[in-house]
Amino acid sequence: MKKKIALITGGYSGEAVISYKSARTIYNHLDKAKYDVYTIDINPNGWYFEHEDGQKTLVNRENFTLTLGAELVQFDAVFVGLHGTPGEDGKLQGYFDMIGLPYTSCNAATSALTFNKRYTVAVAAMGGIQVAKSVHLFKHTPYDVNKILGRLQLPVFVKPNNGGSSIGMSKVSEGTQLAAALDKAFREDDQVLVEEMISGREFTVGVYKAGGAIRVLPITEIIAHNEFFDFEAKYEGKSSEVTPADIDAAWKEALEDAARRIYEVFNCSGVVRIDFIYDNETGPHMLEINTVPGQSEASVIPQQVRAAGMTLTDFYGSLLEECLSRS
Repeated sequence: MKKKIALITGGYSGEAVISYKSARTIYNHLDKAKYDVYTIDINPNGWYFEHEDGQKTLVNRENFTLTLGAELVQFDAVFVGLHGTPGEDGKLQGYFDMIGLPYTSCNAATSALTFNKRYTVAVAAMGGIQVAKSVHLFKHTPYDVNKILGRLQLPVFVKPNNGGSSIGMSKVSEGTQLAAALDKAFREDDQVLVEEMISGREFTVGVYKAGGAIRVLPITEIIAHNEFFDFEAKYEGKSSEVTPADIDAAWKEALEDAARRIYEVFNCSGVVRIDFIYDNETGPHMLEINTVPGQSEASVIPQQVRAAGMTLTDFYGSLLEECLSRS
């Protein structure tokens, strides 16, 4: 009997536009011979399943079921394709835990922790993983720009502490630019991270668990055409992505070892994407962890899956089977 899978998409943030692209890719590549897939749009206007004719059926939030005519659809698992809140920050994961429904992403605690960039790097540093020096600011607490400049060496990156897709992010090379960059970031979040720039090459590594084993996908090097890997570079073609990265065996081993270590330290599940800067002298420094990485046809994870000689159908199937096995 085919398993019934809820593919969740949408979200309550500006990342929803990316969620819809990811969901289309996931839906198109899930094996319909094995799974009955229902795309569930979770947005501020409601949670619903949209029929082919455009009609919408609301989800019963008490038990995450659908009533379609005389049929009660009870899901076997959730495939998480929702970026930002509430699908990447642990809120939905906690809800699914409470009703006993397995899902493909990290658990609620890991999702909430990694959604907060400052707490992520703090835990990583405690685990012996190299990270950049940073300052954590809150909107409700006064801060002094000059004191920040006294603690960190320019250039720095200023970014909203929660969320992704580089929305609200700036690179600051001169002290006079910092106040405006902070204002920009605070428009997106009530917490901001100011982080020293690490010189080096940028890499991103997909890591997942299948058959109970942690597996590392081929490494991608990110070459931004803009000054840094911002929203345009990520989603509007303003970067080059080389998969697999042209690096020697020592660099490859160091990045793979760091990625596996991070996956273990943060108790990750499903597929995550970990971003690094590789300093020629000191090795890989972790930037952040994305627990619901983009899945559009041109996104990094699909690139890495194909470079590994897999199909997306087999890859997504392995994520679902791992998720179902945990239940």
